[in-house]
Amino acid sequence: MSRKKVQEKKKFSGKKKFVKAKAVKQKTVKPKKREIREWEKQGLIREGTFIGNQKGFGFVEVEGEEEDIFIPANATGTAMHQDHVQVLLGKEPKKGKRQEGTVIRILERANQEIVGTFQRERDYGFILCDNQKFSKDVYISAKNSKGVRDGDKVVAEIIDYGDASHKPEGRITENLGSINAPGTDILAIVKSYKIPSEFPIKVINQAMRVPDHVQEADRDGRLDLTVLRTVTIDGEDAKDLDDAVSLTKENGIYHLGVHIADVSNYVQGGSALDKEALKRGTSVYLADRVVPMLPERLSNGICSLNQGEDRLTLSCLMDIDESGCIIHHQIAETIIRVDRRMSYNQVRMILEDGDTKTSREYQEFLPMFFLMKELSALLRSKRHNRGSIDFDFPESKIILNGAGRAIDVQPYEHNVATDIIEDFMLMANETVAKEYCKGEYPFVYRTHENPDPERVESLLTLLRHQGIQVQKAGEEISPKEIQEILEKIQGIPNEAMLSRLILRTMKQAKYTTECSGHFGLAAKYYCHFTSPIRRYPDLQIHRIIRDNIRGRLQREGKTEHYREILESVAEQSSICERRAQEAERESERLKKAEYMSYHLGEEFDGIISGVTAYGLYVELHNTVEGLVHISTLSDDYYTFDEENYELSGELTKKIYHLGQKVRVRVTDADALSRTVDFTIVE
Repeated sequence: MSRKKVQEKKKFSGKKKFVKAKAVKQKTVKPKKREIREWEKQGLIREGTFIGNQKGFGFVEVEGEEEDIFIPANATGTAMHQDHVQVLLGKEPKKGKRQEGTVIRILERANQEIVGTFQRERDYGFILCDNQKFSKDVYISAKNSKGVRDGDKVVAEIIDYGDASHKPEGRITENLGSINAPGTDILAIVKSYKIPSEFPIKVINQAMRVPDHVQEADRDGRLDLTVLRTVTIDGEDAKDLDDAVSLTKENGIYHLGVHIADVSNYVQGGSALDKEALKRGTSVYLADRVVPMLPERLSNGICSLNQGEDRLTLSCLMDIDESGCIIHHQIAETIIRVDRRMSYNQVRMILEDGDTKTSREYQEFLPMFFLMKELSALLRSKRHNRGSIDFDFPESKIILNGAGRAIDVQPYEHNVATDIIEDFMLMANETVAKEYCKGEYPFVYRTHENPDPERVESLLTLLRHQGIQVQKAGEEISPKEIQEILEKIQGIPNEAMLSRLILRTMKQAKYTTECSGHFGLAAKYYCHFTSPIRRYPDLQIHRIIRDNIRGRLQREGKTEHYREILESVAEQSSICERRAQEAERESERLKKAEYMSYHLGEEFDGIISGVTAYGLYVELHNTVEGLVHISTLSDDYYTFDEENYELSGELTKKIYHLGQKVRVRVTDADALSRTVDFTIVE
């Protein structure tokens, strides 16, 4: 069978059934340089990033332009997701329609390899890409298959990107194992997002040379706080404890200490450990594993604030009055010894449940815990009064069995203990950022820009259609106005859905060298200071702080050095953060779909979380979201009301809208495609 005929076959994920793939006849556009120059003169050429879609079409994002260019399936050429491409614009679109274009040239390939499931057909096969934005299967000839078996997860190098009549061709470089083997599914996500998972031997060797206890020489010049009553409060299964807190109150003044592991003492700038940490940018928390930024010997050992062990820290010591204002602060190199390793659940039981057994066990710490609750409420109230936006979405907690299979999905709610740590860390982050911004030192800040006015107007229109009366005083919306909207929708059935729509209106926070403030927190100064074990920007600014404390910023060209490197540090950290977030979401969607696949045919109560022209999204109490396709609404012909986010039946006049409670039946769940399908139960 010729390769051309072979590539007309398509195997669908997880199924042993073959069907003929519908061939999409590509436009053949191979313009000459003279033609391109002419199109450029006419303003018809754009350059941007191609964003694929599993249905074959795509979009091109052009920097500086609000709206993407739509690329029909027959006009994508050989473009693959994230390729940098050149596009020829089509004719002027009709009002309300998106500008269309044709990919005429690939300027830079984003993908030299792909990750997916191998599906064999006699002596050749295909790889179905895990990333749904890759619409084309990759052909693997017999000589390039390395003997992998049907259903194996693999990594393949792309050796030919195809053309109008041929799919891409690849060569298998790594077999990750059977799709049914424990952990293979998550490993595939790690590989797909190019997350470094193995530390180079040079980095391991350097980590092994780091001492496992505090050296006497490291104590010199540090403030000894080992007599201070100090605790860590983290999740039950946390192993890298990078923040501890202490609190006392005298004469109406709270003395809050936020003590952060001094990782910079052990990870020197420019070292192999440092370069690897920058490359990773952040630790990645997936369903069955953590891919750490630093080797375990450091993250769980000398850098972890383990109970009863002397540890080097950078402390932000704050004196706070009863109105929540900082009247004095000090950022110092310190040494602490944690008295108790507490869990969020233990502190919650003490403060909310009045759990007598836990309270007796930690009797001597009870006054401090109740004082923490008091100060936390004060700080939270002060932030609220200035307009800080608090999106309180339930996170997902996925329970896995020994084989790595999802056996339960639960909402993971915030509580008084998580609030305490959040409030204290926010206060330390703001305090540190303010000192270094006012001092005009080179630094890395956490910034969050104001939302685009056009997106805000669209949101306000939607809210008004939902019966929420909202007003905006100025040209741009303020954090306080967003906060007031959240308060207005509090308690209504579609609160969570509207909150998510509001969140999507916001811009994404990022790392910058400019102190331009944080819109969501309504904070003029903000940075990430509190997690140097798992975030590179925190580690970087710890070095700057220590150099400043020791007077080295003004000597040895340190200031110039930092100004030269910080722009790239901020950019790299932002990129790695987005990569980690996408991988974490992918891991969560996969395990949720896997869990629901064990409940096919079962019924659940849910709330409509999204309404589109093709159906309804329904979210269950356990945070799983699935699609009710419009084709399954067989009792009537439904039309989509875009302004009100509703589907309405023409004959029955039945309406499905955001926030509506519905009962659904699970009809399909596919871990490979990360999808869950429901039908409405009448």
